[in-house]
Amino acid sequence: MAAWGCVAALGAARGLCWRAARAAAGLQGRPARRCYAVGPAQSPPTFGFLLDIDGVLVRGHRVIPAALKAFRRLVNSQGQLRVPVVFVTNAGNILQHSKAQELSALLGCEVDADQVILSHSPMKLFSEYHEKRMLVSGQGPVVENAQGLGFRNVVTVDELRMAFPLLDMVDLERRLKTTPLPRNDFPRIEGVLLLGEPVRWETSLQLIMDVLLSNGSPGAGLATPPYPHLPVLASNMDLLWMAEAKMPRFGHGTFLLCLETIYQKVTGKELRYEGLMGKPSILTYQYAEDLIRRQAERRGWAAPIRKLYAVGDNPMSDVYGANLFHQYLQKATHDGAPELGAGGPRQQQPSASQSCISILVCTGVYNPRNPQSTEPVLGGGEPPFHGHRDLCFSPGLMEASHVVNDVNEAVQLVFRKEGWALE
Repeated sequence: MAAWGCVAALGAARGLCWRAARAAAGLQGRPARRCYAVGPAQSPPTFGFLLDIDGVLVRGHRVIPAALKAFRRLVNSQGQLRVPVVFVTNAGNILQHSKAQELSALLGCEVDADQVILSHSPMKLFSEYHEKRMLVSGQGPVVENAQGLGFRNVVTVDELRMAFPLLDMVDLERRLKTTPLPRNDFPRIEGVLLLGEPVRWETSLQLIMDVLLSNGSPGAGLATPPYPHLPVLASNMDLLWMAEAKMPRFGHGTFLLCLETIYQKVTGKELRYEGLMGKPSILTYQYAEDLIRRQAERRGWAAPIRKLYAVGDNPMSDVYGANLFHQYLQKATHDGAPELGAGGPRQQQPSASQSCISILVCTGVYNPRNPQSTEPVLGGGEPPFHGHRDLCFSPGLMEASHVVNDVNEAVQLVFRKEGWALE
């Protein structure tokens, strides 16, 4: 069945889930537009949108009104999406198809799972680790997410804690009253997957450290910690993110900062990553560009997508990432695709896009009345750098090509630049 078939053909189970979600969002009485329909577009687009979700389309579980207006422009009178759109979020504690259903309900149009990129989606490319026994950290459906990414042999932090209960000692109420017999039948762990912020940070930090320091056998321990340590794959470097609260909340980047600091303090060495995914990594934007290309091919749009417009609310992840990818595209155009270093595997197909334009909205983390990331700090020093340790601080990369009030203004701006009618 084609991904762009009618909603009824998606199946009764999914239809029920979508209707229930729409009812919960207060959209039950509204007619739902379809973002995809079979039929010719009004003209072949040569540009596409990479849309952030939190702070751009929604705040927590509430849709931002401008997002509904934006999608009325993005969808034509026949219910067809006028240009390719991919939703790029650093969220990771949810299943891909569940996020698509959530967006369908909030935006009032059918969003396909292939349009959604979670922070860990590019881990599908790291096939050399898919058969290894990996410790997975996060919350929500972590096992299902890991398996969906291709990892076939995973163990959760809770499973490790149950196997070795003496490792988790912070919570006095969870400490055992008796000493259990040691286990020697637990298979060795061969790597670590960090999919998103966990609930009990102290437990996850302790057990991940135990695995790294013991070379995957936390029940045995080692006199000398190995270095290099076991491979670590991580997604979502956001230090902060915006929900319903007035101030930003801790993101997974804060958890990574804690883990890196503890490892450095204990071993005197730097925690190393085999792959860092999620915005602002180039790998995530390459992955998004590939989905944009495939989406255009399925719609029968023959013209290559030359321009990407990335709309976000976070200068550090959204703007920095889009500008970094733009630099990459410019260099690739003139000198060929550069090496990505520790960011992950090389892109398998050359980029057709020539530019990635950053658009910053004021409905989330960024506040034009208090632009913390751009104003000098007291004493005239540099503003604090909220990016990950492995990113070079380049103030110019945090400057958006355009700053607008909301995503609806962003769509209007792009359509005017591309000479498209504002339907």
